[in-house]
Amino acid sequence: MPFLDEIEAAIPGLRAYARALLRDREAADDLVQDTLEVALVRASQWRGEGSLRAWLSRILLNRFRDGLRRNRAAPMLTLVAEPTAPPQGEPRLALAEVHAAMGRLPEDQRAALLLVALEGMSLAEAASVLGLAEGTLASRLARARASLREMTARDRQSPARKGSS
Repeated sequence: MPFLDEIEAAIPGLRAYARALLRDREAADDLVQDTLEVALVRASQWRGEGSLRAWLSRILLNRFRDGLRRNRAAPMLTLVAEPTAPPQGEPRLALAEVHAAMGRLPEDQRAALLLVALEGMSLAEAASVLGLAEGTLASRLARARASLREMTARDRQSPARKGSS
């Protein structure tokens, strides 16, 4: 697939990742636009090795971090879910609980979890984006998932389920 077509195919994923990072649709769109501009300016630096999506995600994450350094009051990195239909009842509460718990994770764990869980990247791709060894990424993911289970009490059965066992 030609370079520009691959970039175009990656835009929806970049938007989702940017929205999860910024939690602001307009700021996320600006970040994606900035990412695409940088990618086009640096197109000659793309060696065709690995995933173009991972390269673009790395640019996006670096631009996001640059923004955090410039403005320490930038929004926290959080998970934003955009379901097709609003969940009802208990699932809605669970989603809000996970969303809040994601906001309490350390930035390195959130970034790792978002790339793998939200973007669906492989460990190799996500490790490349974050500039980590795969083992380090796997460790961060394990800590993030364990923290989420603890914060949302997902490692314990709910009282309603205990009686039905």
